Amino acid sequence: MRKLLGLFLTLTLAWPVSAAVLDNVKLIGEIEAIGSSSNISDDFFTSTGAASRVLAGLSAELVPDVTANVLFQYRSSLWDGATAGSNLDHYWDQVTLAEANVVLSNLFDRFELTVGRQFYGEENSPIMYFGPRHGYLFALVPDYVVPIDQTSLDAAKLTYADDKFDVTLLAGTYTPVTIPGLPIPHADLYSIDLGWHATDALYAQLYGYTLTNMKEVAGENENLYGYYGAKLTYAPESFKASVEYARGHQGDRLIKEGHDNPYFIKVDAALNLDAFTPRAMFYYQKEDPSLLSDFRPGLIYGKTFLILPSENLYESRVFNVGVDYTWHKWTLSLDGFSFQDRTAQVSSTWEADLTATYQHNEYVTLFAGLAYASKGELAQALEQEDATLYQVGMNVKF
Repeated sequence: MRKLLGLFLTLTLAWPVSAAVLDNVKLIGEIEAIGSSSNISDDFFTSTGAASRVLAGLSAELVPDVTANVLFQYRSSLWDGATAGSNLDHYWDQVTLAEANVVLSNLFDRFELTVGRQFYGEENSPIMYFGPRHGYLFALVPDYVVPIDQTSLDAAKLTYADDKFDVTLLAGTYTPVTIPGLPIPHADLYSIDLGWHATDALYAQLYGYTLTNMKEVAGENENLYGYYGAKLTYAPESFKASVEYARGHQGDRLIKEGHDNPYFIKVDAALNLDAFTPRAMFYYQKEDPSLLSDFRPGLIYGKTFLILPSENLYESRVFNVGVDYTWHKWTLSLDGFSFQDRTAQVSSTWEADLTATYQHNEYVTLFAGLAYASKGELAQALEQEDATLYQVGMNVKF
């Protein structure tokens, strides 16, 4: 890490920077800190304590239509005072390179090309997301404490967008989470995403991704792994609804269907009633969810018990109803969840979440949450009593 920072500093000092270039350099990043407390006793589930994450870097327009981005990430350990007074080497060892890419805009007057380490996808996506997670303690704890999904991707991404269509092609390298005792190699990732704005309110999407060189993970006959699917979103001014269906593929042929291919269905709906926004969601999963999923419903079930999506979403169905109330800078959200096996053969785990968000300005957000989960099938399997969790936090963007 020190060598990388030294090289970056050397190149910066050696570059013949003009005042015009400096005018096009922006500081980018965010700071998030969360404190959490719960009665979850298992040491593996780090749910009590405090942690923070800093993302900081530069975005510079080098020449017209060419932008370079560099973003570093630092995630703290839980605040126990053990590292107080450590030298800088201790902290540099925990700094990682989150983004380092070059963006070519207006390529052939129609395209945009991003090459290098980058974030990709939408947070909370059941298919694929590479980027920082927000709003829960696990996302801030370094990997050596709790293994969580990789947060960036080394890739080349080509996009096209106009008033009717948008297309994204991506090719890169993905390294799954390293599980102790199980060596997992790099895998090559290929993805395509096609979108069509049929009307101002109706948007249709087709997508798919494939991971290659997966034999050491999925077995000698499983060289390819991935998901493909479709999503339809209808969003007039006062209402939004979406339905998404996707299937897994695996084997030695692209989009090879097996006897027990995994699939999922996800349905969302929300109604805008000025200050109130009622919401509902249903999720149904057969077999394992996507390896790259970021779908983590519930502060307890999804964001505390759930290390990897496949841990709890395997063969599951999830119901969620909720409502948001907005008043001035405040947003209060109340959510109820039911988590159950896919065929409803065991009792449900119920969860209730109450969260409050204060939007101080466009850059600063303060939030707090309270959650309770009943002793359903999940809690029984983990030998847990009914679970409660409290958290407070802030996010500062710059």
